[in-house]
Amino acid sequence: MPTPRTPAATSRRRFLQTAALGAAAVPWSPLLRAQGANSDIRVAVIGTGGQGSGHASRLLKDTKGCRFVAACDADYNASERNKTAASALGQNIQTYIDYRRLLENKDIDAVIIATPNHTHSLIGIAALQAGKHVYVEKPVSHNIWEGRQLATAAAQSPQLIAMHGMQRRSSAGWAEVAEFVKNPNGPLGKLVLSRGLCYKKRDNIGKVNAPQPVPPGVDYNLWSGPREMLPIMRQRFHYDWHWQWPYGNGDIGNQGPHQLDVARWVIGDPSELPSEVLCLGGRFGYEDDATTANTQIAFFNYHPVPVIFEVRGLPEKNMDFKLGTSKFRVGTSGIDVGNILHFEGGTIAENIAYDTEGKRVQKFGEMGGESHQQNFINAIKAGKLADDGHGVLTGHHAASLAHMANISYRLGQPVDPASVKSSLEGHTAAIETFERMQQHLSDNGLDLGALKPVAGARLTFDPKAEQFTGARAAEANAIVKETYREEFSIKV
Repeated sequence: MPTPRTPAATSRRRFLQTAALGAAAVPWSPLLRAQGANSDIRVAVIGTGGQGSGHASRLLKDTKGCRFVAACDADYNASERNKTAASALGQNIQTYIDYRRLLENKDIDAVIIATPNHTHSLIGIAALQAGKHVYVEKPVSHNIWEGRQLATAAAQSPQLIAMHGMQRRSSAGWAEVAEFVKNPNGPLGKLVLSRGLCYKKRDNIGKVNAPQPVPPGVDYNLWSGPREMLPIMRQRFHYDWHWQWPYGNGDIGNQGPHQLDVARWVIGDPSELPSEVLCLGGRFGYEDDATTANTQIAFFNYHPVPVIFEVRGLPEKNMDFKLGTSKFRVGTSGIDVGNILHFEGGTIAENIAYDTEGKRVQKFGEMGGESHQQNFINAIKAGKLADDGHGVLTGHHAASLAHMANISYRLGQPVDPASVKSSLEGHTAAIETFERMQQHLSDNGLDLGALKPVAGARLTFDPKAEQFTGARAAEANAIVKETYREEFSIKV
């Protein structure tokens, strides 16, 4: 039910109604509500697990011009933990289990969405339709179609701020790199390849023999959302959904959007998705209840600069997860999660530029995006985003790259490594990347010849229609949009 109207809330509403009379031609908007008698933006967090709790903590301690007023999670325990944490800092918040009830509360101006991936777009669209400003964690979608619906909903509500959670867009250092790349006559010459990396250790998630019980305090209908209420086939209910297709998108869709977005940004922020994708890899080293790949290479044929993305979930060597991860070595840099830009005359590894001899040419600013959440609040107060790159359309493009790669992979077949290399003939960077993947697996005692990688379908794509075309198109397009239970359908 909606939050009861307190005398203070009623007084606030009267103030705003009076202010609105002075601009009769201007439609009522959440921006006006948010900047009434109390200029603080009232923010709720939907999805209060690890990522959501981090957002809540920043709202309570670091983010200026806002108040953390409500927490919502299909797991009752998660919201209560956030309520306790807020209370310890002197802030009383409301808690909800059903995001739909929270969105009915007219005294909430904005929401931060950090639920599992399969409900990101669903809740984001519902929040915009309820008149809330929206910050959606990455990936902003679980499939290509719903990401486009989210972008459409944002376009239909220009008075609202709709922002993604890819913090590098608020990084001064990456803004410097993007400007550096624009000059083909610079010290490194033209950019020829944009590469993203996600080398993160991901041990197996175990294997269960029968469906697991719903954890106490979890409303499984709400948690499942648009998906059917499937048997729970994983030991750890929370987080490990990342590695199962109905809910997650693997690490290419978990960590990947951060680096995929940078990879797009530096080649000019293309306004459309690429016309072709190929992905290969597999789940190597163990058998568990996960279905996503733990080792992956995706190729996107943007013109004139292609993009390659690499996922490695195994440790550096010997299947020893106590050891560190692999590193992509350039000059004195060793990168595991980040971006590598290859030029005619050198390389940028995160924030350091090197020439072809490995000599440092330039260092850029810090590459983090700690101000990203603050920028969301600032954008609400200003009535506009800092730039187009902060909007959910950018989030849709970055997430869709991961979705395109996963669709290619899911339509693939195991083949011998020689066949993979043959299919990559003429693409030097692609072959080099595949050979490094082979060596990485060998370092972990895994023979790719015996295991056989999955060679994904080479798919062509119509960027305007956001549909696959040509061979295997019908199968691929069946994954572009998933099925939705009527209670949680998306209508834009």
